[in-house]
Amino acid sequence: MQDALMQQAIQFAQDHETTWDRSVDGVFGVHQQDPPPWNRLLGPVHDRGPVTGLVVVDGKTVASWGEPQRADLTFSVAKMYLALVAGVAHDRGLLPDVDEPVRARVPGIGFDEGNNALITWRHLLQQISEWEGERFGVSDQADRYRAVTFGTPPDGKKGDPRPLQTPGTYWEYNDVRINQLSYALLHLFRKPLPEVFREAVMGPIGASETWNWVCYDNAWVNIDGVLMPSVPGGSHWGGGMSISSEDQALIGQMLLNDGRAWDGKQVISQEWLRAMRTPSELAPYYGYLIWLNDGQKMFPSVPASSFFGVGAGSSFTWVEPERRMVVIVRWLNSAYADGLFGRILAAVDG
Repeated sequence: MQDALMQQAIQFAQDHETTWDRSVDGVFGVHQQDPPPWNRLLGPVHDRGPVTGLVVVDGKTVASWGEPQRADLTFSVAKMYLALVAGVAHDRGLLPDVDEPVRARVPGIGFDEGNNALITWRHLLQQISEWEGERFGVSDQADRYRAVTFGTPPDGKKGDPRPLQTPGTYWEYNDVRINQLSYALLHLFRKPLPEVFREAVMGPIGASETWNWVCYDNAWVNIDGVLMPSVPGGSHWGGGMSISSEDQALIGQMLLNDGRAWDGKQVISQEWLRAMRTPSELAPYYGYLIWLNDGQKMFPSVPASSFFGVGAGSSFTWVEPERRMVVIVRWLNSAYADGLFGRILAAVDG
């Protein structure tokens, strides 16, 4: 590795910090771009740290900057973790067929009527469900016509009542529908998803106990007489996952190791991870709640085999199989992500 090139890459990251304020009292969060009445927080948030990163090659940390031990909000990188929880359900036989209608196993929670009755787990995991409804005080309409950095631009204004399509025929990045997926998984496990994640994933990979996955203030659900949190797949309206870069790198390393922990234990099946990385027909840059670099369209400077967890702010978990590399970047201006990743590659390749 070229140390001088890596120092240049680190400096590039530090020179291009996100435009979000470090204090949540300023310009901070996704909800601020929502039309009323959805432009408000429903759960807790906290001040952020500086631009932070880790570069891990073959399990060895070759570079770090910022505060990699700080548990910080990671926004929609949490969708990757939700996909892993769904993988745990699949591997345990709770979710044997992703093409089965959701209502078949969890009736009575919003999938019983109209087009919603046609929705499968695959539709939810690939963001092609077109689920219609309200979850924890937010309508799915809040995210209709939503523009995301790496997707195809919509042809309407965010929050307008876009006509809905048949489930499985239209891709749209929609956090309310992701929260509905999390709600469905909670009813499938009948156990809080953070507990499932701790037991099935974070414990086996040797993660710290500093991470915290929390729900909105109004997202406590009665399951079998016990109040349980229904956690969001991000921090769009607050809540979500706070986690250190070091723990994120451990998750990335598990993905790189075909779902195995360092001791060889299979944490998530290879079958599920292959499915997560299979491009959606409607959005070849997207799999099961992760971003893909199909045709190098997302990030031209990195290999097509790379895949990503991406969160607003911006946060990235980059898994690069060809170099056995995991890169965590927090609080970078996303416009400079490809430039940073290209610099990191140049440094690692020497």
